[in-house]
Amino acid sequence: MNFLLFTFALFFGSIPWGYLIGKWKGIDLRKSGSGNIGATNVLRIIGKKEALITLLLDMSKGFIPVILARLYYPHEQNLVSMEIAGILAILGHCFTPFLKFKGGKGVATSIGVILAYTPLAGITTVMLWIAMFLIFRISSLSALTAFSLLPLNLFLLNYPEKSIIFSFCIVVIIYIKHFSNIKRLLKGIEPKIGDKK
Repeated sequence: MNFLLFTFALFFGSIPWGYLIGKWKGIDLRKSGSGNIGATNVLRIIGKKEALITLLLDMSKGFIPVILARLYYPHEQNLVSMEIAGILAILGHCFTPFLKFKGGKGVATSIGVILAYTPLAGITTVMLWIAMFLIFRISSLSALTAFSLLPLNLFLLNYPEKSIIFSFCIVVIIYIKHFSNIKRLLKGIEPKIGDKK
């Protein structure tokens, strides 16, 4: 079952929903806007409805594999199984083989993972993202800030050390995928939602 679950997590996480929705609309998101295939670029280039659909589908890529691990494995094994399934889903999204290993930034899929892994920390992460977004209206800054506090959230919720290490792995992946955003943030040129390119 481990092999089947982890293979499913990687494959399901690799489905580039934003890219597919863009192609359905006759648009290659990799050549439009920021070049990203996530919900933010879908919103900027295509529209709100398509962005919401992309967001929910990308979240499901992390949520469903982790929930399956939670439901199938006994308590003493399910944390590790959920962690591996979650990381594989995120890696599949960020480095999808369907697009020559160039995928999304991992935010929505990571939120899905955390909501399934520990709903309270997941909700806290979402609320932090929303709060930062309402203040600055910069998607990348909101994500970077919200996920930076994820390990602290798990620590305050008394999760074991391995769970905190798991959350650090998610943070590292997201920061790696946001390297270009971080450079633009430092230069003060990162676009806000609503800006047109």
